[in-house]
Amino acid sequence: MARRFAFTCMAALIFFSCFAVWLTAQDRPQEPGGNVIRVVVSMVQLNVAVTDEKGNYVTTLRPSDFEVQEDGIPQKVATFEEGNEAPQNVLSAAQESTMPADSVPGPAADHRRDDAPRGGTQSGSLEGIASSLSGSNVFILFDTSNYMFRGRGFVFAQDSIAEFVRSLDHPYQVAFYSYSRNFFRAASLTSDRSEVIRGVRETVNGDDSALYNALLLTLKDAAQYTGRKVVVVFSNGPDNSSMVSPEDVDELAQSEGVPIYIISTREAKLNASSAAVFARMTASTGGEAYFAKSWKDQRDAFTSIRDDLAHLYFMSYYPQPNPNRGWRAISVKLVNPKFKKYRIRTRSGYRPIPARASLDAVPPQE
Repeated sequence: MARRFAFTCMAALIFFSCFAVWLTAQDRPQEPGGNVIRVVVSMVQLNVAVTDEKGNYVTTLRPSDFEVQEDGIPQKVATFEEGNEAPQNVLSAAQESTMPADSVPGPAADHRRDDAPRGGTQSGSLEGIASSLSGSNVFILFDTSNYMFRGRGFVFAQDSIAEFVRSLDHPYQVAFYSYSRNFFRAASLTSDRSEVIRGVRETVNGDDSALYNALLLTLKDAAQYTGRKVVVVFSNGPDNSSMVSPEDVDELAQSEGVPIYIISTREAKLNASSAAVFARMTASTGGEAYFAKSWKDQRDAFTSIRDDLAHLYFMSYYPQPNPNRGWRAISVKLVNPKFKKYRIRTRSGYRPIPARASLDAVPPQE
């Protein structure tokens, strides 16, 4: 027993000695060929629409006009942009203004950030992220189920989608998917409008509708890309064959920070449960739901979505310390009392991913 106790004490002594050496090494400037700690830092992204009491977009707001909270904890905006304008690197500007002139971070302070796969968050240097945010990645999901073949609705919907794709400004990239019972990737994310429109025109008749299955797969595709992302759905009726629930899809969209816009016809609105799901899902993710009574209403809805994308404020922040590892509520407000009548639309929360870190070698400099 005494020998075992002595062995345990020796092992503990060796462990703490090694740990102390490791801590000391982190405080020293790292030579070329040394190690760098890579830390995942999640950046939460928000698409925010601000409208007045008449529904007009409120423009030219500044980062200081917004108050962002997560679970009631105030957050510092890191990047900010309006519409398709170039993003502002807010946090870096604030840090530079308070940093002494002779203060230059050394190699030991090189905490590099990896890409975060989900959580409505992204990682990377502020400069790298800010340079990639102009314009949105638009994922269009088109219902080709048997609901669409009533009153020539299919052809009118194709025309409306094609016109919407042509109208998007250059910074936008577009992907086009269709679904019935099955899910089909007709055009991967691209800036080539003709490729997307060709995918629209080649859609064919399906059978039952598995909308929520298709939405889930679309969101998983969107999660692979950085920057601003939105999903635009055209659905002519309720879901009758999905294996996943709309609540699961809703939570994933919020956690990924992807607003969902849904354009449907009165066929869907006649189904009270579907209409309620569409309204709830779009509101919680920061999008909008439209119930079109005619093909003209469909085109007007697509125009409204295009205008919305052009007027969104896009901001991000690194979450302050928060012990909550589950669902986190997000609140965005305007601090000026004069703006109290304005309406703010954004997602209501997200579920964070676990933090992780790794130790990588720095290649020697020649």
